[in-house]
Amino acid sequence: MKNLVIYYSRSGENYVNGKITKIDKGNTEYVAEYIRDNFGADLFKAETVKEYSKNYMDCIREAQKELDNDERPQLKKYLDDISEYDNIFIAGPCWWGTYPMAIFSAIEGLDFTGKKVLPIMTHEGSGMGHSESDLKRRISGAEFVKGLAIHGADARNSENKVVKWVKDNI
Repeated sequence: MKNLVIYYSRSGENYVNGKITKIDKGNTEYVAEYIRDNFGADLFKAETVKEYSKNYMDCIREAQKELDNDERPQLKKYLDDISEYDNIFIAGPCWWGTYPMAIFSAIEGLDFTGKKVLPIMTHEGSGMGHSESDLKRRISGAEFVKGLAIHGADARNSENKVVKWVKDNI
């Protein structure tokens, strides 16, 4: 079985346990790396051409505007084909109840027919939000498993939780 993690992650200023703090590595990146390290997954990091503001409050305003306008920010690179993969993990932080629009930029146009989609979200209290239904509206032909929500402040120490969830679902 071949695994792929498509993810977006933000380092720098983040909202952590009720306050804005700087982090050296984005919370979702820890989760993506745990899947890679334990299950041999390939990683695809969705990186936008136009970077989000380094200021957290400005960044969330930019993210809300993208969501409100259903925008698809341009990425530095795109996946052309996921046919070699059986399991596709889609991971990102919860921004306004769903994935950052960069995730939708990364997945639209890909053929998910016959794939298992495993949603993962890091968050500071909103859980999965409506991200799972948002994925299901944009992806057809795939089997979806119930997603995993990881409290962002705990992402660095979530390896056992992530590994158990993956083992239970692939």
